[in-house]
Amino acid sequence: MLSAIVSATHGSLFSPNPIPTPALDTAELGRMGIAGDFAGLSLYQFEGQTETLPSSNGADALLTSLPNGLFHSIASTDATVQAMCIFGTSAIIGGNFTSVNGTESPAVAALDLTTGSLSPLAGISGEITSLLCDNDAGMVYVGGSFRAADSTNAITWVSSGNWASLPFAGFNGPVSSITKAPNGHIVFGGKFTGLGNTSTTATPDSEPINLSTAVVQGFQSSTAPGLSNASNVICNTNDETGAGRSWLLLDNTPGAWRAEFGFGFIPTKLRLRNTRQPDRGTKTWRMTALPLNGIMNFTYIDPASGQNTSCTSECPLSNDPKVEYQDFFFVNPVRMNALRLDILEWFGKGAGLDGVQVFQDALVAHAVNDFNTPACSNTTAPARATATGPWRVTASGQSNSKYLSADITPSQASGLPEVVFFPPVSESGSYDVVMYTPGCIVDGTCLSRGQVEVITRLKENEDPTTITLFQTNDFDKYDQIAAGPADPVSGSFRPSVTLRPVPNQSLQQGANSQVVVAQAIAFWLNNSTSSGLNGLFEYDPAQATINDQDVQSSQFVKLSTTFARNSAVSALTTTGDVTYIGGNFSSNGDSHLAAISSNAQNPVSVGGGGLNNAVTSLFLAEDGKLYAGGAFTGTEDGSTNNLNRIAVYDTTAKSWSPLGGGVDGLVKKIVPMVFNMSGISEDVITLSGDFQKLLAFGNNGETQVDGFAVWVKSQNNWLQNAQGAAPLLRGTLSASLLGLENGINLYAGSLSAQALRANGIASFTSSISSFPVNILPNSTASSNSRLQRASVLESVNNTYGVMAGTFYKTDQGSNLTILGGHFTAKATDGSNVQNLVIVDGADDDAVTGLPQGISSDSTFLALATQGDFLFAGGKMNGTIGGSIVTGVLSYNLPSKSFGRQPPALSGGGVTVSSILVRPDTTDVFVGGAFASAGSLPCPAVCVFSTSTNQWSRPGFSLAGETRSMIWSSNTVLVAGGQFTINGTTQYLASFDASSSTWSTYPGSADIPGPVDAITIATGDGNQLWIAGAESETRSFLMKFDGQAWTKAPVSFEDNTVIRSMQMYRLSSDHDDTTSIPANQVLMLTGSIGIPGFGTASVALFDGTSLKPFILSTNADGKAGHVSKLFVENPSKFFTSSESGMPLGFIVLIALAISLGLMLIIVVAGLALDRYRKKREGYIPAPTSMLDRGNGMQRIPPHELLDSLNKGRPGAPHV
Repeated sequence: MLSAIVSATHGSLFSPNPIPTPALDTAELGRMGIAGDFAGLSLYQFEGQTETLPSSNGADALLTSLPNGLFHSIASTDATVQAMCIFGTSAIIGGNFTSVNGTESPAVAALDLTTGSLSPLAGISGEITSLLCDNDAGMVYVGGSFRAADSTNAITWVSSGNWASLPFAGFNGPVSSITKAPNGHIVFGGKFTGLGNTSTTATPDSEPINLSTAVVQGFQSSTAPGLSNASNVICNTNDETGAGRSWLLLDNTPGAWRAEFGFGFIPTKLRLRNTRQPDRGTKTWRMTALPLNGIMNFTYIDPASGQNTSCTSECPLSNDPKVEYQDFFFVNPVRMNALRLDILEWFGKGAGLDGVQVFQDALVAHAVNDFNTPACSNTTAPARATATGPWRVTASGQSNSKYLSADITPSQASGLPEVVFFPPVSESGSYDVVMYTPGCIVDGTCLSRGQVEVITRLKENEDPTTITLFQTNDFDKYDQIAAGPADPVSGSFRPSVTLRPVPNQSLQQGANSQVVVAQAIAFWLNNSTSSGLNGLFEYDPAQATINDQDVQSSQFVKLSTTFARNSAVSALTTTGDVTYIGGNFSSNGDSHLAAISSNAQNPVSVGGGGLNNAVTSLFLAEDGKLYAGGAFTGTEDGSTNNLNRIAVYDTTAKSWSPLGGGVDGLVKKIVPMVFNMSGISEDVITLSGDFQKLLAFGNNGETQVDGFAVWVKSQNNWLQNAQGAAPLLRGTLSASLLGLENGINLYAGSLSAQALRANGIASFTSSISSFPVNILPNSTASSNSRLQRASVLESVNNTYGVMAGTFYKTDQGSNLTILGGHFTAKATDGSNVQNLVIVDGADDDAVTGLPQGISSDSTFLALATQGDFLFAGGKMNGTIGGSIVTGVLSYNLPSKSFGRQPPALSGGGVTVSSILVRPDTTDVFVGGAFASAGSLPCPAVCVFSTSTNQWSRPGFSLAGETRSMIWSSNTVLVAGGQFTINGTTQYLASFDASSSTWSTYPGSADIPGPVDAITIATGDGNQLWIAGAESETRSFLMKFDGQAWTKAPVSFEDNTVIRSMQMYRLSSDHDDTTSIPANQVLMLTGSIGIPGFGTASVALFDGTSLKPFILSTNADGKAGHVSKLFVENPSKFFTSSESGMPLGFIVLIALAISLGLMLIIVVAGLALDRYRKKREGYIPAPTSMLDRGNGMQRIPPHELLDSLNKGRPGAPHV
């Protein structure tokens, strides 16, 4: 029965849960940009989405497609998956891994497509490179470089759930590919010259295992002087007996002899010498292998009868003095690191032994030199090893052997440690060479393991071969590192294997150094008596035995006999009645690609005579097109050129066609894929290999791809050349299974995907879209797996991408977007512009840069506009108009020219991190790391007046470095960083512009470290959010509620970096919390480590939980980061679109209502006054000029004046 590694429901494994996208209310913010260091972005929409490759450092994953076209990892392995096939309801997975999801599963496992459970198929030691599932026959053919049961390099797994050897027991060399020919026969391809059952070691059981360094114990030992030490029997290879040479037991007492080794081994022969002490001897015994605790079976020659005999639990030992020793051969050799001999019966008074020796077939050399050939072996070619560097012996733990370990630093390029193994090769012959590597789980070094170079030299007059191996295996493994003829040890030459770390490796996240391990190597000598095989073999499953006549009559074998020596077959595929064979071979017919028809007596010719260099991979599409990848550049006869390592062969027309312009390096794998392109499923072809670029063709120039390319058949072009919105894919693919039940597609590899390919900048509304500027990919990928825990000031030298952006719009029609950072972009005129670009939305998004004068090494971190002027700051320098500029510059946007520049900033490593214009003024506040502005001492924060073109120091008590700033009101500036104020260390300070004084921010003593980011939490600016570093690895998030500081109830993974924060309104509420209202959320940008998830470039905090929002990937497939989201209308962050009316209109309406009410009151007052006058008999005075004289006569002046002194008359009477 198979033991399940992981069990999951079908739905949860293959259909991850969707994630609701938070509804940000951005209607009032205008245009929005996402700036950072990334090559692709996605909204987080489904469980399983990540920023990074699902596996790294040589590991792989099993992947399925998500509805949004991205990928979801359902299982991980500690090394590569090489092949997959469907067997019943399971997918069989083979490779060179030792574990699946952390559980030991050497080389092969089964994934149940119905239940989702993963199960190991135990029994293989080595690497699987090819699988063929023959469901009709109920078996899986397995090929590679491995040992299993009594087979080498080929075996079958049958439906009953066990391994079954083939009649020929495999091959004497590795198998690369297996296919089923049209006649039902199984065809094996690889690099072999004989069958497994005709390959024998020339001198079996000849290599002694070193017992002298073992811990030896005797149980029930004699008390006689010189005869009680169980170690006496070690290295007693002569017929000597007596004190110091014999070990005896107590009289008439059973006992045991036990040896525990510091290394593992697979013994094939046990040699025992019975004691020659008078009236003593061992009669029967048994051997137990430890730690397996299994009793061993042996065969031996009976000295009395001369017959071949077997024994298990009671093995006899001759007491005949003429028999010097007896050899017992293991029936089932198993790996062990200890053994126990139980002595059951004896001759005479008691039992004893004079000698114990153990032998093995393999010629082994251990890194720990004490484990190598014992001094008493008297061999002329002993095994040994030399170690150079700071190696230490590491305990074996669960591994089968102690080994050497060494630590190296990432920057160490010279003086690297190395171990040179010298195997005990005493005769020439053909050898398989393997290297043993201990697992990383037992010593806790999985995060620190990396790659090593292995250099093998087999012959004196031939150059050595070099390969690279990963040491990231969870459990013990071995890799075949070489195969071929080797010279024996002589006075001038010894075969050797050198192991040393690959220099300048990238460390995994969390590792401070690389750990290199060295355990052992082994040479296996093969003398194949079979002839006629040269990389191809045809097997008829209907035949129970293999005979030479059938072998030689095979058309495949006949074809291989025409191959040159040392040829190899790499790929096989069958269509109709034709089998295509690809590899590194040349023959009398076609080269590197050949074809055999089941109906023809001779090979079928291939167009162009084949190809002019090796083929490593083949894929036959349903339309009959054969895709070939390898090292070729054209056809063998030169009729078709410019194939450049990838080509398509029309099997009907027998003609070749290129795929675009091809690639600039070796193609290792061709894997088909179904990929979601703009909501449409497309059949695409993926390439993985040792190439860096897509070569130019048609209107397409060279494109950097770093070992992975995708050909979109419907567009007849590479995905990486697609114009406009296109997804980003990075990594490798090694195998795929398409069109499974329920539409499932299964992939193997290490693949990172994001929905939008975008270098450093993207647009955002409710979704992510392309920005109208072409920023070129980073040509020097980051060496770190993610942004390190460092402030923007500390990491500025390792930055690539867009770090800042701003919009500039005027009533005169200007509509500009300015982007700053460290990058190269394409201008509209085709030139390259560096580090700062201006996109003119009023001129069809024309892209320009700054005039000459600024160093190309500059990095801009901050942008701001004041009037018509752009102020750009960062780690920058240059010369403008004969004046030196450092830290900050000004640029006139309407005139597109530099004007008079601010005097240069100075003071070691000048870097400007923030630029803000004080509201309703022309003053530009500049913060960063500097000491002076021009000749003015002005540390941390300085003010530039655009009216006087002069710097001024805002207050005199602040010093240090500023990392972020924000205006909390029109007069109060809040600065975060690392400061001293009046000699006291502070991380947050406030500046009152009305009094021009700095002060510590209220409660700032509670802040645990330098502040990297600040944002206001409420529209009045009385509450703040801050983020920063409380240690070298840990970040913090805190809120000031107007009275006190409180840490947010959230934790971050180590090395989290928070670059910016901003409060956003929501169009749908979350649960209300004490720190964030239900209709708001706090956005954090940078590289946010979320426990249980990993990193996100943008995360949202609702007061309770931290959730990923935007994920990004860098050009090297590792996590990217977002520096900030910038908006067109930043003043609108605390206004809502829910009312449907801007605040200004609301004010105007209120004013209109007030005026209306006042008018009503006035009119009512006038009406009331008119009514009162009418009741009092008021008669209007005549207004005619002619009547004025009469009026004066009617009311004499003295009467008019006299009436003022009298009271008002009473009410009139009617």
